[in-house]
Amino acid sequence: MENKKLLGKRIKEIRKNNSLTQEKLAELVGIETMSLSAIESGRHFPSMPTLEKIASILKVELKTLFDYSHFTSKDDMCEFICANLNSLDDKQLHFVYKFIEQFKN
Repeated sequence: MENKKLLGKRIKEIRKNNSLTQEKLAELVGIETMSLSAIESGRHFPSMPTLEKIASILKVELKTLFDYSHFTSKDDMCEFICANLNSLDDKQLHFVYKFIEQFKN
């Protein structure tokens, strides 16, 4: 998923966790509801001042808006793990093996 969509999804998630409607957050940020909707749907990328206002109103650090690793799909995680296994040394690979082996039951 592209960054614009992931950022929008993350903003929406945090907004809902704060029990804010799009209308209320848009009002507090000083933008149109349609603009916030476009941001949350990944159609538009907000400016830095808008991002800073959103983070401030949602009471999170700016970097938290970009923490969307929990949206990673199972297929993407498997692909990432497989693609990076060959770069591990023997000790690291053994550690990963033992770690995964613990979940086999």
